Amino acid sequence: MLERDTLLSEPAHRAGTPQARHVHGLLLSGQRALSELFPGFEQDLARAGAVPLRAGLDVRVERPGYDPFPQRDLGWSGYAVSRPTIERTVRRRVEGHANITLRQRCRVKEVLASPDGAMVTGVRYENDDGTSETMAADLVVDASGRGALTLALLQSVGRPLPEETTIGINLGYATCIFAIPNDASTDWKGVMTFGEAPRDSRGALMLPLEGNRWMVTVGHRGDVLPGDAEGFLAFAQSLRTPTIYNAIRHSKRLDGVARYGFPESVRRHFERLDGFPRGLLPIGDAICRFNPVYGQGMSVAALEACLLKRLLERAEEDSDPIAGLAPSFFSEMQALIETPWSVAMLDFAFPETRGERPADFETTLKFGIALTRLAAEDPAVHRLTIEVQHLLKPRSVYRDPNLMRRVFARMAEV
Repeated sequence: MLERDTLLSEPAHRAGTPQARHVHGLLLSGQRALSELFPGFEQDLARAGAVPLRAGLDVRVERPGYDPFPQRDLGWSGYAVSRPTIERTVRRRVEGHANITLRQRCRVKEVLASPDGAMVTGVRYENDDGTSETMAADLVVDASGRGALTLALLQSVGRPLPEETTIGINLGYATCIFAIPNDASTDWKGVMTFGEAPRDSRGALMLPLEGNRWMVTVGHRGDVLPGDAEGFLAFAQSLRTPTIYNAIRHSKRLDGVARYGFPESVRRHFERLDGFPRGLLPIGDAICRFNPVYGQGMSVAALEACLLKRLLERAEEDSDPIAGLAPSFFSEMQALIETPWSVAMLDFAFPETRGERPADFETTLKFGIALTRLAAEDPAVHRLTIEVQHLLKPRSVYRDPNLMRRVFARMAEV
């Protein structure tokens, strides 16, 4: 493994993940995927101070018409924890494998290919002293984030780039960390509040962190959010509901305000390419980058890693297990991406969103509103929607005939 950053012994922010200073959600599907790859991972999180959250109960969800949405214990727990602690927990597990070498301060500059571009032969990377080295490889997994290395290789060997589907949102968000006061509410551990779409895109998420802290991220479309403490509190006060502002206005601030901008969700259709170079495999954000508001990125990447593991195990008896790896991976991961991408398309509820709006989008929105009404009344439907939200079940479960009849009945009432 080649990593460009310096990796400290304790959890710490690093330059390669500027978005890590904001709230990160590890969905239950991602938690379970990492436990599949690294048995004992969840126990590691607990030992690191991660805060258990009971699904449906411990996070107060405020959305128009439901302040709050009914809080129910849906039967399982996840964890709230900082991105650096998640990374350090995973890295400790990786470092425990004798057949894995992790090289820090090595920036990969180029993926190398055979003269005909048919196969990858290795990578060229730069050490922290500026010297350049090459490393031969049968398989190169591009987990570098935005996929620039993969795209550069395709261009250099004259191969077409994958088609892209984009959803432009121009989201800006800002984050600050506060000490949890002794008189904090015991009715919830975290709060999520939504504006009233499409008029108001302001929203916020506050979750507990290890070390008895709250991390608060506020977001808005189009505007640059304030970078000072007073401006941050003023924005929090302008939210549709006062819960988060009331919680933090007298709390001790533990750091400055971090800001980040996210222009668009991007899905690259590698599955449509013919003749993809043998031995190259982009993964994670290199294939699909989601609106971070929905907290799907880390979990989708972990699920993709589990898929890769299964494909390699399935092909271990083949004479050339790498030959068909990329086409199989691109094909099978479409089902994995379908549900989180359908969530990303909800951004078209805002008229300023750029991209190709689905033809039946108004019906989709009405279906979602009716499903939410039903979930508020029926704990079983509530549980089902949270299972889909956590990518434990595909969105296709909403096509169950009995459920559809009930949702359509709610739609007819409006």
